[in-house]
Amino acid sequence: MTLQATQTGFVEPSLIAGVQERFDEVRRHSVKLGEPLSEEDCCAQSMPDASPLKWHLAHTTWFFETFILERYERNFSPSNPAFRVLFNSYYNGVGEKHPRAQRGLLTRPSLDEVLSYRHQVDNRIAALLHGDGDLAPIVQLIHLGLHHEQQHQELMVTDVMHLLSMNPLKPAYDTRLPLRHAAPPPLAWRSVESGVVHIGHDAVVQDGFCFDNETPRHRQFVEPFALAQRLITNGEYLQFVQAGGYENPSLWMSEGWEWIRSQGIRHPLYWQSADENRWQEFTLHGMQPLDLAAPASHLSWFEADAYARSVEARLPTEAEWECAVTQAAQPAGPNAQGGQPDLQQVFGACWQWTSSSYAPYPGFAPAGGAIGEYNGKFMCNQHVLRGSSCATPAGHSRASYRNFFPATARWQFSGIRLAKSLG
Repeated sequence: MTLQATQTGFVEPSLIAGVQERFDEVRRHSVKLGEPLSEEDCCAQSMPDASPLKWHLAHTTWFFETFILERYERNFSPSNPAFRVLFNSYYNGVGEKHPRAQRGLLTRPSLDEVLSYRHQVDNRIAALLHGDGDLAPIVQLIHLGLHHEQQHQELMVTDVMHLLSMNPLKPAYDTRLPLRHAAPPPLAWRSVESGVVHIGHDAVVQDGFCFDNETPRHRQFVEPFALAQRLITNGEYLQFVQAGGYENPSLWMSEGWEWIRSQGIRHPLYWQSADENRWQEFTLHGMQPLDLAAPASHLSWFEADAYARSVEARLPTEAEWECAVTQAAQPAGPNAQGGQPDLQQVFGACWQWTSSSYAPYPGFAPAGGAIGEYNGKFMCNQHVLRGSSCATPAGHSRASYRNFFPATARWQFSGIRLAKSLG
């Protein structure tokens, strides 16, 4: 959504109504994600990289209070002064933070108090949004806050899944029976010729939100390559496991080899086996027989890279991924090559690791102040993932989106789309 405001900051009432509706929708969905859980589930923390659902609910509220109410509300008073520290994630410009690894120790405030905090801040945002003054910057920050909350909604799902996987009872988050995937087609390849391509958010064509790390749009040269039509399946990855892929050092980066050896890693995160022929996988539906047709998921960058080497392929660069996906979505021109396969599972299945390190685009400049810490300061020791996953909220996917995690991260829905060089 592009904001149109006058020099006085006037925003059309119809736009304000739409922003309020979207605000309410996103905020309700976060609370709904906690409905299948007990209060104990919402407080526990399974590892330092994951956060309790209660903390996510409070932090996303803290974002609106800290970056909008504190700045724009007349006679601002904090809901609770202690929350400024307890629910600050990584914004050093705001002040002190509660240690990330100890978020599960926050038995107080209670879940009811956090839900009351959300309700109070929501009402104050609504009052601000329907007040007078320059609303354009407020609306811009609300959009950022909602996309920030959608990022946390995905983390809520993946963090809860990891938490439940640690429980010996292996409880299900979603009690409905999971859908089994149909057998995939043989792996096919979509080829792309060499040339200069443009990547990054295109504000001219894409009239919508983007994060600052998706900008500026810029040119890159790509050599001829091909991108796999679909994601690698559990069945294909199982062949890698059974062929001794985790015991073959020639397939692994040195750091990855040391990591799997020191951690005793021999298969994907949520896989278990009674014997070589009977595999199970912990899912959002609890423990299930391994679905061989489903996309292989919860893989680290090291595992994705090693698998690619084992089949004499590689991971795509993020420029290759975005270029191929963008071209595939465009109508075929008169000179288009025939026989090109459609790209499947681009969005909504698994995030797809790329070979690209998470770094700033040429000309990138973060916003000023603490809000500028959102993306830029993490551009070190991380790899880019593209696409989206089954846990990504609706309306939160686009071809220019840059997700990023360390090479050892496995608790996200992260999978493999192969690439290979041509010529």
